[in-house]
Amino acid sequence: MAPLTPVAISAMPASSLVTIKGKVAEIYGNKFVLQDDSGKALIETGRAGEGGTLVSRDEAVTVQGRFDDGFVRASYLVRQDGRTEALGPPKGPPHRRFEDFDHRP
Repeated sequence: MAPLTPVAISAMPASSLVTIKGKVAEIYGNKFVLQDDSGKALIETGRAGEGGTLVSRDEAVTVQGRFDDGFVRASYLVRQDGRTEALGPPKGPPHRRFEDFDHRP
């Protein structure tokens, strides 16, 4: 996890790596809403969050990931006691293989 200083949810720059902290407001399967004093953010946790048991409502957490397309794709989750869970790499734009391109003249 890169040592990024948390930013306010309302100040997250688009298409960038961010660290935010707050309390879990709502849980929707592998997604949850994180809330701080400035606003709310939708956090996508991937497979690690399937089943909705990764976090608990009102739990204080810090999330690091990529903010893009209106939500944060979480890479790391840091709990209040300092335990860090790796959730996956920060997703950037999709990469295409050479074979995926149309090679017609």
